Amino acid sequence: MSNVQTIMTNDPTGQELVKFAEITAQQLVTNQLTRGQIRNIFTEVRKIEALWDAEGVKKPDERDYNKALRRLVMLKPKMDYQTSRIPQVQRLKEVLAEGIDEVAKGKDNKEKDERFKRFMNLFEAILAYHRAKGGRN
Repeated sequence: MSNVQTIMTNDPTGQELVKFAEITAQQLVTNQLTRGQIRNIFTEVRKIEALWDAEGVKKPDERDYNKALRRLVMLKPKMDYQTSRIPQVQRLKEVLAEGIDEVAKGKDNKEKDERFKRFMNLFEAILAYHRAKGGRN
């Protein structure tokens, strides 16, 4: 079981997430990935989160996460394109793509919802640690 899979499915306290985010952020700083390059992806993820949360307002049996999930999955080719232009994005793309896959594997909307929240926690922690570790603008 990979670290991302563990974080998404079996990390109730978030301790594994925090350790993994710190290590990943240090790798991104070492690879000279800038905050702006991370934020390009993070901005799109925030838009997906808004769409996801809009679905969450509905009753559980009326929710249709397909629109938000589709947009999340479509982030993978966008990150591939960005990686082809900016090779420093590679490690972030690997981590996020694995997280996206884990969200999509959720057996029902409730599980997908929980996994998406963990995905957001992971991305936010990586961004925070990147800054704390001296990631440049």
